[in-house]
Order: sequence, then structure tokens, then C-alpha cells
Amino acid sequence: MSVSTTTDIEAVKERNRALIQEALEVYPQKTAKRRAKHLNVHEEGKSDCGVKSNIKSIPGVMTIRGCAYAGSKGVVWGPIKDMIHISHGPVGCGQYSWAARRNYYIGTTGIDTFVTMQFTSDFQEKDIVFGGDKKLAKIMDEIEMLFPLNKGITVQSECPIGLIGDDIEAVSKAKSKEYGGKTIVPVRCEGFRGVSQSLGHHIANDAVRDWVFDKSEGKELQFEPGPYDVAIIGDYNIGGDAWSSRILLEEMGLRVIAQWSGDGSIAELEATPKAKLNVLHCYRSMNYISRHMEEKYGVPWCEYNFFGPTKIEESLRKIASYFDESIQQGAERVIEKYKALTDAAIAKYRPRLEGKTVMLYVGGLRPRHVIGAYEDLGMNVVGTGYEFGHNDDYQRTAQHYVKDGTLIYDDVTGYEFEKFVEKIQPDLVGSGIKEKYVFQKMGVPFRQMHSWDYSGPYHGYDGFAIFARDMDMAINSPVWKMAPTPWKKDDGDYLAIAAE
Repeated sequence: MSVSTTTDIEAVKERNRALIQEALEVYPQKTAKRRAKHLNVHEEGKSDCGVKSNIKSIPGVMTIRGCAYAGSKGVVWGPIKDMIHISHGPVGCGQYSWAARRNYYIGTTGIDTFVTMQFTSDFQEKDIVFGGDKKLAKIMDEIEMLFPLNKGITVQSECPIGLIGDDIEAVSKAKSKEYGGKTIVPVRCEGFRGVSQSLGHHIANDAVRDWVFDKSEGKELQFEPGPYDVAIIGDYNIGGDAWSSRILLEEMGLRVIAQWSGDGSIAELEATPKAKLNVLHCYRSMNYISRHMEEKYGVPWCEYNFFGPTKIEESLRKIASYFDESIQQGAERVIEKYKALTDAAIAKYRPRLEGKTVMLYVGGLRPRHVIGAYEDLGMNVVGTGYEFGHNDDYQRTAQHYVKDGTLIYDDVTGYEFEKFVEKIQPDLVGSGIKEKYVFQKMGVPFRQMHSWDYSGPYHGYDGFAIFARDMDMAINSPVWKMAPTPWKKDDGDYLAIAAE
């Protein structure tokens, strides 16, 4: 549905408010009252989206959040390629997080890079009873013997570690000293901490501060700092995203001295406080360490958004504003260079996607950052929400991204999301792997927007062309003729298709 007039917008608002009330009716009164705080319709001019966020999910109601362990191991630390990350606890958490995201990296797996390998202490009942410190020390010795080129180790603690009181800090300190000062980082990211994976990001950021930055002060750098040094923070290189971003920054005259976590290394972590500017992509996961570097080392930081040409142009100019005229001219040169590429992608795909509607529900920054890319293709985002967003995420969304009348949902339940999609009937849903097959079985075109549905990159100008192709492929695939959406087809249509 294309929203154009004031009457249209007010009708959409009224429909969405009624939809929220209809969804809440199935809950017990207490639950409905709590869930109502997380659902709203955006009002133009409001400074936020009017929803509560970062609150504990309701027990017994299906939630799509991750835990603190997921935030640390799966997001912040896991993609650091030349360190080995031990999932310390039962095997299940490590197995679930094993290679779940496509964090591309350069190196030889098992020799000098270890991202797609899984290391676990595989806790058994006896470890719960007697503790796992000795087992952890033994694992570190085995790692040093089997993988001598690793540059460091992290201990990603699972729930039982915090419950039984293992002293992973003492083991890490002792082994670091034994191995000649090697970086060994204990991370207290037990899954029960906090209300979602967001606290895991914060804990992991604090571990970078305490066990990498503080311990590397005064350490000799492997490079000579320059006036145009920048660090890419909070890009996990899904499908090569960080490489696409790096190309643009280097073409405008900057030097990328670090990118993390995707394709990142411990040496890049140590070098980051020497950058002249930190450019932050995923605000939710890495704003903590960016603020710390600004306060302690005087390194400014700015957010950027490399989804779609409109936001890329804004971001390139914003980043360039921190430097001299040569970099500012470089930004304009890069924008002009790729104009033909983006114009061609828009000319090809916009006529096929114009006016199509999208509903999003993702983690990190995507519920707001990808909106501009959809709009570059003439599409309308009619609903969006975060799995583990905070109030400042919704403020940014309201002030810079969503339109009047957009349906907003925080920590949406499985029931609510299905209900909203059924009633709004978008042309596309962009969400995570847990939702992918639910909506595809409902006959709704879907893109997995956590790791680009095995495609990518989506960042940068090259990535936008891939993004446009994938959205067209999802919406306009002929397969949907064979899987009619329930609310658009009656039983007779299904029988007719089955008989063909």
C-alpha cells in the first residue's frame, strides 16, 4: 500500500492501532498490559517510537532474542580470526554458535585463523560438581600444542560457569604468564546475564578494554600512525560487508588500520586507539568501546550507514568532514565514480519493486539502517522492530528513518509477528532464521536479514546491487504462484494447484 495523503496515513494509523489491540486480546490481562508497552504506531514529529525496550521477556511467551553468550561469542569476539575462542561449558551452546554467521576472513583455517572452528570444554556432570578450572587449563595447553600460531585465546563462559563459581580470570592470568604474556581474555558472558544478547555485547566490549587495551599500553606498534588512519568498528564482514566498506574508505584517501570484528585480528584491536577516527556501523554492539576510546584516548567516533546509495553518500560526506579538504574531495570522487553502478541497479530493479511493502524484525542496527536501501528501490517499510534494541535505537529510528504511521514492535512474540503480517499483508518480510520458514510456508516472500540468506555483501555500492537483485528475486519469484498466501487464496485455489 502506498501512503500518500493525510487521509491515507490516518487510516493506516487507525488500522495499526486496532491491530495491536486485536493481538493483545489473546493474552491474559497482566501479560497484555506488559506487551502493550512494546507495541506502538509511530507518530511523525515524536522523538522516539513510544515503545519500551531492553526489558526482560515474558516467561512462556516465544521470544526471538539471544543471550549474553550469543552477544559476546557470536557477535563481538567470535569473528576475531587469529584468536581461539573457547565455549566454556556444555557442548550445546558452542555447537549452536558454530559457524552460524558468515563472517568472511582471510587466512588458513586451523593454521592462523580459527573463526569457523569450534572449541569447547564440553562440560559433563562431574565438571559441574568438581569445577572446570583444571579442565580449562588443560584445554589451553592442548591449544598451544595443536595450534601454535594462534595469537590469543578468549574464554566465553556459558551459564554453568557463573553458577558454580569457576575462577576463569585466575586460570587466564596464570596461563598468559606461562605462555610468555600471550593475550588470554576471560569473558563473563554467562547466558543468564541481562535480558538479551545486548548485555553480552557490553561485557565483551569491557573485556576488550580491560584485557586488550589496558594490557597493550606502551606496547610497540607494528605500523607508523598517519593523519588519515581510521578503524572500522562493528562490522562483522557478513558475506564480505567490511571489505566493501573498506574499499570506499580507502578510495577516498583514508587508511584503514583496523576492522573488527569481521576479518579482524588481535593486532588490529591493539592498534585501534591510535586511529584518528573510529567509524561505527553497528551502534548497538560497539558503542561502548567507541565511547571509551573517545574518553580515554581522545579518538572521536561517528556512526555510518552503507546500506543503499542515499545513506552511503550521507555517510561518506559525514566521515570526510572529520578530515581535510583532500579527503572531502575524495569522498565526492568516490560518490561520482559509483553513480553509474547505482543508477543501473535502480533502473533495472526499481520498476519491479516500486510500491512494494516490507516488514522488518531483526537485531543490531538493521531494523533502521536498511530502510534507506529499500526506499532507494521505491519500497515502503511499513513495520519494523528490534530483537534487543535499547531506547536510543528507537530514538534514532524515529528521528531519521521511519515514516508516520509505521507499526513499531519491540521483542515481538512469534504470535504477534504472524498476526501483524497476516493483517498488513506485506510483499516481503525481512527477519531472522527462526522466522524464515514460518513465513515462507505461509506463502510470504522472505529474506533472512541477519546473514543475508547466504548472499551478500549488502554494504557499499557493490553490495547495493546485490541487495536489489536479492529483493527482486525474493518478491518476484514464480514459486509464490505455487504457494498462495492463505489470506489471498481460498481452498479452491489450493485444490486447483494440486490438480495441475
